[in-house]
Amino acid sequence: MTSAPEVLLRLPDEAATQDLGAALASRLRAGEAICLTGPLGAGKSTLARALVRALTTPDEDVPSPTFTLVQFYDGPDFPLAHFDLYRLTSPDEAYEIGLDEALEDGAALIEWPERLEGQLPADRLDIVISPDGDGRVARLTPHGAWRTRDLEF
Repeated sequence: MTSAPEVLLRLPDEAATQDLGAALASRLRAGEAICLTGPLGAGKSTLARALVRALTTPDEDVPSPTFTLVQFYDGPDFPLAHFDLYRLTSPDEAYEIGLDEALEDGAALIEWPERLEGQLPADRLDIVISPDGDGRVARLTPHGAWRTRDLEF
C-alpha cells in the first residue's frame, strides 16, 4: 500500500481556501472524516462552508455549528455532518451528539477535533490551518483510507 505523505499548501487568500474545500469534497467518502484545526479566524469555517456547498448546492445556507454543535446536510451520495466541538468538555459528548452515527451513515467534517482527545475516527484527513502573512498555510495529514488518496491540488 502506498501512503500519501503530509502535504503543505499555501493558501494566499480566501478564494484559495474555498478552492481547497471544494477539491476535498470530491475526495471525501462515506465513513470518513475531515478534521480542521487552527486558531479562531484561521479559515476553518471558510473551508468547511466551501466543502459543504460543493457537496450540496452553491447557495446552501451553512451556518457555523458553534452553538448547535452539529449541522446535517444531504449530499447526492451520502449525508454530511458538520461538527464544531469547541464547546465540548468531554470526548464522549461528541459521540452523544451523533458522531458515530454520522460516520455510519455518511461523512463528518469536524472543527476543533482536539476535543476528542485521541478518540478520532480512523479514516480521516487532519488539516491544520495556520495564518501566514496575508494568507494561510494548510498542513494535510492523511490517516486510514486517506493515506492512499491523491492529495495533490
